[in-house]
Amino acid sequence: MDNFDLLDCSAGPPSLRERRQEAILDAAEALFLEQGYERTALADIVKRSGGSLATLYDLFGNKQGLLHAIAARWGAETRCEPGACEAMGQLSNVELLTGYAYRQCDRMRSPRAVALMRMLISESLRDRVFALQIYRDLHIPAVEELSELFAAWAAAGEAEIDDPEAAAKLLLSIVIGDSMLHALAGLDDEWLTHEQIDWRLRPFLSHFKIG
Repeated sequence: MDNFDLLDCSAGPPSLRERRQEAILDAAEALFLEQGYERTALADIVKRSGGSLATLYDLFGNKQGLLHAIAARWGAETRCEPGACEAMGQLSNVELLTGYAYRQCDRMRSPRAVALMRMLISESLRDRVFALQIYRDLHIPAVEELSELFAAWAAAGEAEIDDPEAAAKLLLSIVIGDSMLHALAGLDDEWLTHEQIDWRLRPFLSHFKIG
């Protein structure tokens, strides 16, 4: 097993409500990707997922709520609290951070992620409130997660990071800062390879003395 597979944490079995949510989200995401966000009707989603329109409204509010939930689920797939998995203890700090960077970049450049990013950008330009929700629910948790990790390393003497939040924002900028531009421009050949990520991470690891 690849060491970086250890970054995936298992959760308990889903409830009936959670299974219904997932079925609707799966159907909505598939239809959004197949025929576009604007051209997908809620009735199409209900027909594919089963259930009722009333259930969909109860769980997600409207189509924009569905897009937001899909984005939140996608964001959650790239996150895992370091303290939540005992397997994390088998990785060094450098391996943990490198694996995180690999996963972030790999997920951002997948066809699914690119399509979702384009939908999110389009809807965010149309609705500022939605844009702020996406920023709050996708970007801020990633910053907070890394900030807590860096603060713990600094407190334990495993890194010299005087501003964990700034370091977290810097790392995200290094790894995925230009992903949105690539998604919009369709620059498939510009995505970072693991070797390029290693090159970008070296000065970060060295500056903060992460060992």
